[in-house]
Amino acid sequence: MLLAFDVGNTNILIGLFDGDSLVNNWRISTDTNKSADEYGMLVEQFFSHERIKLGDVDDIIISTVVPSILFTLQHMALKYFGKTALVVEAGVKTGLSIKYDNPQQVGADRIVNAVAAYDKYGGPLVLIDFGTATTFCAVTDKGEYLGGTIAPGIKISSDALSERTSKLPNVEIEDPGRTICKTTQESVQAGLVYSQMGLCDFIVSKMKKELADICKVSENDIKVVATGGFADLVNSGLEIIDHIEKNLTLEGLAIIYKKNKK
Repeated sequence: MLLAFDVGNTNILIGLFDGDSLVNNWRISTDTNKSADEYGMLVEQFFSHERIKLGDVDDIIISTVVPSILFTLQHMALKYFGKTALVVEAGVKTGLSIKYDNPQQVGADRIVNAVAAYDKYGGPLVLIDFGTATTFCAVTDKGEYLGGTIAPGIKISSDALSERTSKLPNVEIEDPGRTICKTTQESVQAGLVYSQMGLCDFIVSKMKKELADICKVSENDIKVVATGGFADLVNSGLEIIDHIEKNLTLEGLAIIYKKNKK
């Protein structure tokens, strides 16, 4: 079995693959203060609950945008599983040609998502990840990762409003169903959700035009794939997203592992 870790700024996604099948997945909070033993015990508890043995894990792969946690998870992999983890970093085979000016500046999660989306749908495509940040990435029909756009995510915007204003509350992020709101809570919710919808609509439309020119195709030939915790919420008010893939990052890690396992 393959154990995959996707470390984001807010959460860590953990996936367990049996061959090509994702058989279990868990989500925990990202905590730079946790030790290798604490992470190891968490994973051991998840395994115990599902009656899985630590010895069933053959390999481990890690993707992280939080460098300070990488050593901790590498140490955990060695201590609890006796495995040297494969890390998604420069030099790892992805199957994509990275056209960023400085490829080392591209977040590992963006590349992993692009690998999975391209493997599943081909290109050209626009990929949206509704995470701590909302990221937009463009991939050509030849498997070239061109780059994209990074914007504040819904949760970041919500936290900023409550922290930087005296009277605006921290609210549950949900669609209030209207823009002419009669409470402060609904007003904030509308601003958070609908601004993200408008952001996505504009950026995807503009990105599709640019990508169509680069690839010499019609905009209708460009697929839009979304992932991340707020994908369903934002998509409820849009018509630009073709596919939502909840486990895209974990699936991308499994694909990258197979390309590098020798």
